[in-house]
Order: sequence, then structure tokens, then C-alpha cells
Amino acid sequence: MKYLYRIYQLFIAIPIFLVASILTSLTTTLGSMVGDGHFWGYYPGKWWSWLTIRILMLPVRVEGRENLDKNQSYVFVANHQGAFDIFLIYGFLNRNFKWMMKKGIRKIPLVGIACEYAHHIFVDKSGPSKIRASYDKARETLKEGMSLVVFPEGARSFTGHMGVFRRGAFMLADELQLPVVPLTINGSFDVKPRTKDLYWIFWHPLTLTIHKPIKPKGKGPENIKNQMERSYEAVMSGLEPKYQGFVENPDQ
Repeated sequence: MKYLYRIYQLFIAIPIFLVASILTSLTTTLGSMVGDGHFWGYYPGKWWSWLTIRILMLPVRVEGRENLDKNQSYVFVANHQGAFDIFLIYGFLNRNFKWMMKKGIRKIPLVGIACEYAHHIFVDKSGPSKIRASYDKARETLKEGMSLVVFPEGARSFTGHMGVFRRGAFMLADELQLPVVPLTINGSFDVKPRTKDLYWIFWHPLTLTIHKPIKPKGKGPENIKNQMERSYEAVMSGLEPKYQGFVENPDQ
């Protein structure tokens, strides 16, 4: 079965993925140029992500959708197990949102410009002023009533375990007094380990767990600490036992 799955990937799944990626990038860019960037910046990417997981025949389970209020903006924070975190969240969270992503994604042909026109937020860590500009843009996005998805570890795991959480997303949530929603991703590391980026996709179920929102308690350092610590605990608690526990990520 392993070799049949690889043949299927090579001759069916990958060609469909490449064509879908080009069409999605063009649709997102052109749609955002002439229409509503919040609409065109979300739905083409959502269906591209859904299609990618479906053509690879990866089972998906989503738990906890009942925890969300459709009229509320959130700052979603998730562990970063692997590349398929993006497809899982984009395709199955069922919330219109903007990503905070590494500026290096801007260099990917077609995808980078599509993300820019979709008003996703590139995080530039080349200096304090660049970092401030990234978070200023995120702040304006949240003020417009949009939700935000952040990987507070800032880098994919090398082991499937969690590293440390950075404060940026929680500072934004504190400033705008928004609830933080922890997301636990399971299975993404098994599908596509970071150490095997130029390798086959491995069949494995994916699970997205949406934890209960953590509402702000006051404003300032204590609230930031509370939301960050509780988010970390919630995400960790949802991980499969083999990936629980802190492991230092040298890329953070």
C-alpha cells in the first residue's frame, strides 16, 4: 500500500495540487485586486486547503467548534507541527481570518503575491521597526473585526513536540481585549516531518482541537501572562502522549 500511495501521489495528487495552487493564487490575487480582499483572501485558500487534504485521502477530525461564537473575533494560537498545519486550519477551522506568517513566504512564486493581496501579515524580524510595523498591521486587521491565526512558536517543530510561545500574539489580544483560542494540531508531523520536506507525504489522520476561548482578565502584563500560560497548557493537553512535553527548538 505504501508504494501504491506514492505512485498515486506522483501521478495524480501532485499534478492536481500544482494546478490547484496556480489557480488559487491567481484567483486570490485578481479577486482581491478588484473585489473584497477579506472574501477573496479567504475562500479560494480555504477550498485549496480542503482539496489538498482530500486528494491525499487524509482523514480529518475537528473537535470543539461549539466553543466559538460566530460574531466574535479571536486570536487563534496553534502549535506548529508541520507544513500541513496550514492546510488543516485553512481548510477546516471554518472561520474567516488572516495569517501571521514568515516574510520568507513572500518570495514563493505566485503564493507570496497572493498572500500579500489577501492582506495576510508578513512578520519581518530584521529589526525592531520592522517587527513593530508587522504588529501594527495585525492590530489594524483585528480592529476591522477579523480574526487572526498565529503560530506563537514561530517555527515548525523538528520533533513534533512544542517549543516555547512568544508573547506577540498575546500582546495584541491584550491591547484589543480579545479572547485567545488555543488550537491543538495532531498528525501533521506524522504526515510531513520537517526533516523530510523533500520527501513523500505519509498517510496519517489529522485532528484539529478547538479549545475554549480564554477571555481577558484585566489589561497588561498579568493578563498577557495568564492568556499565554493557559494557552500553552491547553494546546499541550490536547497533544498525543508521544508528543507531550517541551523539547527545545533551535530554530526559535
